[in-house]
Amino acid sequence: MIPARNMPSMIARKNKNNLGGFGSSSSTFTLSQTMFQPNLMEALEMGQNTSESEVPRIREDEFDSATKSGSENHEGASGEDQDPRPNKKKRYHRHTQHQIQEMEAFFKECPHPDDKQRKELSRELGLEPLQVKFWFQNKRTQMKTQHERHENTQLRTENEKLRADNMRYREALSNASCPNCGGPTAIGEMSFDEHHLRLENARLREEIDRISAIAAKYVGKPVVNYSNISPSLPPRPLELGVGAGFGGQPAIGVDMYGAGDLLRSISGPTEADKPIIIELAVAAMEELIGMAQMGDPLWLTTLDATSTILNEDEYIRSFPRGIGPKPTGFKCEASRETAVVIMNHVSLVEILMDVNQWSTVFSGIVSRAMTLEVLSTGVAGNYNGALQVMTAELQLPTPLVPTRESYFVRYCKQHSDGTWAVVDVSLDNLRPSPSARCRRRPSGCLIQEMPNGYSKVTWVEHVEVDDRGVHNLYKQLVSSGHAFGAKRWVATLDRQCERLASAMATNIPTVDVGVITNQEGRKSMMKLAERMVISFCAGVSASTAHTWTTLSGTGADDVRVMTRKSVDDPGRPPGIVLSAATSFWLPVPPKRVFDFLRDENSRNEWDILSNGGVVQEMAHIANGRDTGNCVSLLRVNSANSSQSNMLILQESCTDSTGSFVIYAPVDIVAMNVVLNGGDPDYVALLPSGFAILPDGTISHETGAGGSLLTVAFQILVDSVPTAKLSLGSVATVNNLIACTVERIKASLSGESA
Repeated sequence: MIPARNMPSMIARKNKNNLGGFGSSSSTFTLSQTMFQPNLMEALEMGQNTSESEVPRIREDEFDSATKSGSENHEGASGEDQDPRPNKKKRYHRHTQHQIQEMEAFFKECPHPDDKQRKELSRELGLEPLQVKFWFQNKRTQMKTQHERHENTQLRTENEKLRADNMRYREALSNASCPNCGGPTAIGEMSFDEHHLRLENARLREEIDRISAIAAKYVGKPVVNYSNISPSLPPRPLELGVGAGFGGQPAIGVDMYGAGDLLRSISGPTEADKPIIIELAVAAMEELIGMAQMGDPLWLTTLDATSTILNEDEYIRSFPRGIGPKPTGFKCEASRETAVVIMNHVSLVEILMDVNQWSTVFSGIVSRAMTLEVLSTGVAGNYNGALQVMTAELQLPTPLVPTRESYFVRYCKQHSDGTWAVVDVSLDNLRPSPSARCRRRPSGCLIQEMPNGYSKVTWVEHVEVDDRGVHNLYKQLVSSGHAFGAKRWVATLDRQCERLASAMATNIPTVDVGVITNQEGRKSMMKLAERMVISFCAGVSASTAHTWTTLSGTGADDVRVMTRKSVDDPGRPPGIVLSAATSFWLPVPPKRVFDFLRDENSRNEWDILSNGGVVQEMAHIANGRDTGNCVSLLRVNSANSSQSNMLILQESCTDSTGSFVIYAPVDIVAMNVVLNGGDPDYVALLPSGFAILPDGTISHETGAGGSLLTVAFQILVDSVPTAKLSLGSVATVNNLIACTVERIKASLSGESA
């Protein structure tokens, strides 16, 4: 057993001998050149039969052989090829032409010879089996590099063609005329063809970036990032028409999702950091298992027996190693929750270890996330032993609670009893920041396989946070630990597992009118609704990526607004988008608020844009056991004939920790394409809606407290992205949201009276 505390010294010896691994300049670990065999993590926890004195010598021989070209190998001594180290001489000679030809011919038939084939070939050619092994390894690397270069050249050519087409399309669009009146077309109108071109352009740029990164790794020099040279409109700052803000506030003009992304400014770990990260991850895994399995006195039951709280003194005694003492001014939030979810353990692990799936499934909690570096991909084709350095921003769906940024390592391991565990732990000690407001102590989950494709999940959430920036309205919810605690993670996971099961369902009952039974149509509509929810959640919180401007003097609760420019963004209409949001308290239980807002029959009581028209559900997809979890397609039957074709896509979702009702106007032609199984990425969306959270109190009379309701609108105020934002547009959106709030309060206060 190699103790974790001996790791740095052992790795230092490897660096001294220039053996790759942690000492290498490569950003990934070369498994054949490092002592961590067969996997980084497993080497920390399994014994080695080779003594410490033998390890460097064996690896030196293999490394020296591997670094020679396919036509070189060592046999005797030579003055030219002397190793700079004293008393160690090597001699090399080139393989003969016959040996190379024979191995080339064999490579064409079998590029991966086994031990028996290598021995037979070595006997025929008069070489050592190890020489044959390294020749084939080098040959495979050479072929892979050539393939990557060729593929990169093809993609570069394709991208140049696409750029030319894009330029030609822009020129044609700028000179286009209306076939009916002969006048210029509106810049903001976009056809399905243009959406398709923009989408393909974006996808191709992503593919080029990926291939370029791979090619750069083999070629040894950076490849030009083609995503940065595609033609685009010159960026211009959005300004208020008067050039100043409201009441001394700065002018509105901060990009909602954009520039100045703090998460992307964080670089990956250095080579010197990696041994420390591994040791920290192993210790965090041990702590997570203890936190998940221990009972009293580590976890104490509350007086009402509804939850447990962490005994901090016992925690310090049980886990003294940790990441250091709690910073001054920080508060501890610790919680644990267990649930059985309808998903197998393999799929759950994949979701947690894939940053895109993780941020999608938990879009109500994770506003942004990215993997900075993969230190280990795992072994045996799965995530056992996988190790990733990540950064994430966690949110509450309101502008009144600051997001929580974390820089951490995520480690996944399968234990001897078959249980999987995924743990996160902060790396802030490696890169201290005075502005950091949150530290993640070992947090994560244990996943135990259950019959019939179910899994038992035990989630532990343990953070230290400076919550002084939280608005008074949300202080009770945040301080109780329910805002970011384990219960919210598990409830969200349970609901999303039901949603995924619904998307894959094939035996759909046709008893109810309006149920979509077409499998492809269901998938497309649910994918579109998922994108709508993600867009809403990403634009409603107090993220570091954008800044809200508070409008005062409205006579109602403070309304916060921000703007963003939409240019070449598939799935969003081009132009200036104004986002407005406000949060307020209601003396009504969250379930009553949710049922009122999701019901199409009561929609005309608050939805000003429907102009009092009758709202009718045309189609729906049930997303779980709770009838409130549903994707719906609504029609507004308005007296105004210009709105007779208006459709509304709506997703409502609820669990014990919070609820959402999110909707967006959609074009009837576009929705017909989606319902027939077409690609939903063609449909432009600007979602609006509601986030409903409990206020953190419990009423002794009703058994439930009040609600914290966030109302948010996204509205296209100008179809020209370079236009200036007018005061009139801001005032219109401000009045719209204030009037909606007043209508909701009036309707619900009447119900509760």
